[in-house]
Amino acid sequence: MKQQTFSDIEYSNRRKKTKRDEFLEIMNEIIPWDEWVALIKPYYFDGRRGRPPIGIEKMLRMYLLQIWFTLSDEGVEDAIYDSYAMRKFMGIDFMAEQVPDATTLLHFRRLIEESGLGKAFFDAINRCLTECGHMMKGGTIVDATLISAPSSTKNASGSRDPEMKQTKKGGQWYFGMKCHAGVDAGTGYIHSIEATSANVHDISEASKLIRPDDEVVYGDAGYLGLEKRPEILEDEHKSQIDYRISQRPGKRRSMAKGPVKYWNDRIEYQKASVRAKVEHAFHIIKNTFGFNKVCYRGIAKNLNRLYMLAASANLLMCARSGGWRKQPTPFRG
Repeated sequence: MKQQTFSDIEYSNRRKKTKRDEFLEIMNEIIPWDEWVALIKPYYFDGRRGRPPIGIEKMLRMYLLQIWFTLSDEGVEDAIYDSYAMRKFMGIDFMAEQVPDATTLLHFRRLIEESGLGKAFFDAINRCLTECGHMMKGGTIVDATLISAPSSTKNASGSRDPEMKQTKKGGQWYFGMKCHAGVDAGTGYIHSIEATSANVHDISEASKLIRPDDEVVYGDAGYLGLEKRPEILEDEHKSQIDYRISQRPGKRRSMAKGPVKYWNDRIEYQKASVRAKVEHAFHIIKNTFGFNKVCYRGIAKNLNRLYMLAASANLLMCARSGGWRKQPTPFRG
């Protein structure tokens, strides 16, 4: 048993547990660390040359802290020194070791991005949720959200990010990228993610968000006419799906009052109550994890971060629903 330090004893006597403490304790328990480490191991440094590499799990924990709290490389290093909760999550004892520096984290993050491990983590978590019976099948909610990017040209190149574009929404112009998500209609877990520039229409990526076993697809008015798209009509399965797309608000307002309008409003209300689940997932990614603005130039790096945040969001939603307390089936990466 590890001996407690004076800091551990002092911290254990606190009256209140902070939200950061509770969040990190839940994520520490629900994340399958051994399996995630096994996914990284084939790509990690073997340590045959130079100094011995830092443990994979320790670097993974540091990287997750960075994306969960939207910190820079230097910022997360300083935060671990300052915060006991983060230091406890990392499992660092200053009597024996120090926090990995920002440059080491930079190399690890690039390894994750270049190896495509973000999508591997996301797919592995979804397989685990499916095997445990937490993710239902048969229905998908499709939606998209804008993620802004810096529009200033005051940088070394004197130009904006060429992969980011501008679009108009609600009478206001936005510059950045767009996250397209397919969410399980039964549980609200994210099962598909795509990223494009902001000027790409929502309906263009909808076909990629539909699962092979879906029978119903929900979407807002931006997806009207989805069932007539060539990629849908040419697919035998997707052409048979029931597309429950919401009406445009103007069409609903123009209907005369009466039984027809009443029942039409009831149907639209039921559609909206299902579609609301996708907003919960976007809320966690953009507000809880703070990813309402891109962190890197280019879509590929930001897509990798989206995969990691979507996997974390699914785990957090599972924890909040109480599903993490049930004994899961063995995880297979």
